[in-house]
Amino acid sequence: MTDNDIFKSRRAAYHTLGCKLNFSETSEMSRRMADAGFERVSFDDIADVYVINTCSVTEEANRKCRSMIKRCIKRNKDAIVVVTGCYAQLEPEEVAAIKGVSLVLGSNQKNEIVQHIDNLTQKSEKAFVCTSEIMKDKAFMPSFSSGDRTRSFLKIQDGCDYFCSYCTIPFARGTSRSADIASTIEQAKCAAIHGAKEIILTGVNIGDFGHRNGQTFLQLIEQLELVEGVERYRISSIEPNLLTDEIIKHVAQSDKFMPHFHVPLQSGSDAVLKLMRRRYDSAFFAEKIATIKSLMPHAFIGIDVIVGVNGEKDEYFEESKRFISELDFSQLHVFTYSERPGTQALNIKPVIPIEERHRRNAILHEISEEHRIAFYKKHIGQDAKILVESNEKDGVMYGFTDNYLKVEIPFDASLSNTIQKIHLEMLTLDKQALVGKILK
Repeated sequence: MTDNDIFKSRRAAYHTLGCKLNFSETSEMSRRMADAGFERVSFDDIADVYVINTCSVTEEANRKCRSMIKRCIKRNKDAIVVVTGCYAQLEPEEVAAIKGVSLVLGSNQKNEIVQHIDNLTQKSEKAFVCTSEIMKDKAFMPSFSSGDRTRSFLKIQDGCDYFCSYCTIPFARGTSRSADIASTIEQAKCAAIHGAKEIILTGVNIGDFGHRNGQTFLQLIEQLELVEGVERYRISSIEPNLLTDEIIKHVAQSDKFMPHFHVPLQSGSDAVLKLMRRRYDSAFFAEKIATIKSLMPHAFIGIDVIVGVNGEKDEYFEESKRFISELDFSQLHVFTYSERPGTQALNIKPVIPIEERHRRNAILHEISEEHRIAFYKKHIGQDAKILVESNEKDGVMYGFTDNYLKVEIPFDASLSNTIQKIHLEMLTLDKQALVGKILK
């Protein structure tokens, strides 16, 4: 560490907004800073350095980022405030213009965070901006999250080559890239050493893993099965056109990969899918869901949907709603469309009024709750195994079954990060979980 008089002590706090990929990257930054002598403290504490890893998927996400930045500046006006992530990459000058921001790092500069902080010899009125031409970046390093010993997010891939009409991710994250299988396996082993019983494979387009070096996502998950110490894996969001039947069959036969899928649909209208530049149609998507359910009837299936996108006429939304209602899914993740600068969707008409977008969101949320509660009720009276989380709330703690049912049990600190066999008795009063009884 260079001589640097801006730090009275070496306390660093971190806050992550957005996707699971960001959580993995924040953990990697915190480990690098810890190796350089920074003590990690709560984001609510007074710190010498605040690191905010941002999201920019919607304008609301940008607003939350700005709010969080201003919050830590207000807490300690003398602190070094580092802003990184998608918002920093897409709008670096806008971020730098926020009074009190010290350092703006692009998506591919996170691994150099210690070096950049070292170069700040004093608190400056003007932020230092370090971003790159993300589309030209080819570098990738797998990483994993730690801190919550129960689960770890393993970053296996970054970037995307798809350029869907509504999405800025390729501009924020660059082209699709990943490490080789051997390097990725080493990170999984490190996560296991840090106590992770469950690993969630994450990235921007994880099904694209290895395509530049002749390897495949299927080959990766076959090798991950062999890592000792990891008892469970989950596959985060995977594009339907990359979710091959071979991957589904592997999960169905696996002892470690959980029957839990998160598959982005975005719309149930073929006309809207075409406007979005998605790489499948509704019939193809329905076949994928049917294949999963034929091999794993108890599988949890989460589906992403965007409502109110430009061009989603009333009849297209009704078509999408009917299609989604008939799918055998467990839960929807419904996003209200937000215009993003530089995307092709801005040229599509008609533009759906904001109020109508929110109305459509509410309709699909209601459908989602009906499916989720029905899925939970199917399992009442059954026995299952849960991986117990460590957090306590009002005298209870929670765990998740292999097929991602949230289960409430009485708090017992000794059960944290253990797998327990339980009997599923009933829904909780708020219907957000099942009440479990531990079986001896």
